[in-house]
Amino acid sequence: MSHWLVKSEPSTYGWDQLQKDKKTTWDGVRNYAARLHLKAMKKGDEVFFYHSNDGMDIVGVAKVSKEFFQDPTTDDDAWVAVELKPYKKLKNPVSLETIKKEKKLANMALVRIGRLSVQPVTDDEYNIIMKLAGE
Repeated sequence: MSHWLVKSEPSTYGWDQLQKDKKTTWDGVRNYAARLHLKAMKKGDEVFFYHSNDGMDIVGVAKVSKEFFQDPTTDDDAWVAVELKPYKKLKNPVSLETIKKEKKLANMALVRIGRLSVQPVTDDEYNIIMKLAGE
């Protein structure tokens, strides 16, 4: 199983909305690197849900429930989406500030290439974040 991180502004689509909806299509991604990550996601992979701009915290874990398919927000078949379902809300959100202070996370994509909306997360990074969240 692989781990990932997706970003969304809570005012646009937040964790609470994902929990309410019970699943969502993660669409509208228009970055080539992010598209490669969407294509690499497999059913059952765990995905950190990060609130960007407003809050700047990892707040929950979703799971990939459907692997990549044509993004329904465009007719251009180059762009893809995945389906995500909420898995668990973190006991304690993990802030970007906390992540940046943890030396073992210095190479995490969130720290190095912060603007990327879909990112890989290593097993070690995943375990450290879960520990910081009290999980």
